[in-house]
Amino acid sequence: MSVVGIITATAVVGVVGIFVGVFLGAAGIKFKVQVDEKEEAVLAALPGNNCGGCGYAGCSGLAAAIAKGEAPVNACPVGGEAVGKQIAGIMGVEAENTVRQVAFVACQGDCDRTKKDYEYYGIEDCRMMSFVPGGGPKSCNSGCLGFGTCVKVCPFDAIHVVNGVAVVDKEKCKACGKCIAVCPKKLISLVPYEAKLGVACSSKDKGPVTMKVCDTGCIGCGICVKNCPVQAVTVTEFHAAIDQEKCVGCGACAEKCPKKAIIKL
Repeated sequence: MSVVGIITATAVVGVVGIFVGVFLGAAGIKFKVQVDEKEEAVLAALPGNNCGGCGYAGCSGLAAAIAKGEAPVNACPVGGEAVGKQIAGIMGVEAENTVRQVAFVACQGDCDRTKKDYEYYGIEDCRMMSFVPGGGPKSCNSGCLGFGTCVKVCPFDAIHVVNGVAVVDKEKCKACGKCIAVCPKKLISLVPYEAKLGVACSSKDKGPVTMKVCDTGCIGCGICVKNCPVQAVTVTEFHAAIDQEKCVGCGACAEKCPKKAIIKL
């Protein structure tokens, strides 16, 4: 190739490069996405777990909603009060008090306390039990199935199956709600971290039916109601429930419960 050809090729490449650079620069300016500085600051303050416990599609979705005023500054269950206050400072608003919550499994029906209809061998997923006889091997149709679907979805290693029943480590739990969403028996709910007592049963069967399948099931006898000094316990459909806002944690209901269905948390 001649010298002239080389110079011409170099010039063409140079001109094309300049044109592309100018074009991309102009396009970048024209189509530039405006970044909300507050949104970026909120996103940086969030823990980044992307658990979805706030109800949004990850931390970026929540950050956008908070920046637009569509979500409260303390909406992140993982970050809790500390992160809520930090975000409140970014948004220039007052931070509301946050009550820490943790997951609670309303069942004590482990392998020693509940009866079994048969031995199950198959896929260990609680959600699959609706396709097997009796809804699972345990005789209690309301109890924990114990196959650990909740364990598999927990991003914080806060729930484990112990002797056939799920148990929550309240110190690790961040109240993201993933275990609640996957439990087919709807046994898991959120309770205040400071709660002292809970009814560890979800059965609404009559007492004689419950006693046949579980040694610690609530039989709806109402003794807990009679012994609560602050009227925090009620029985509906043969099932006791504690109003955590009224409960003072005296333990009278747990002490008097004949089936020990009410436990200290």
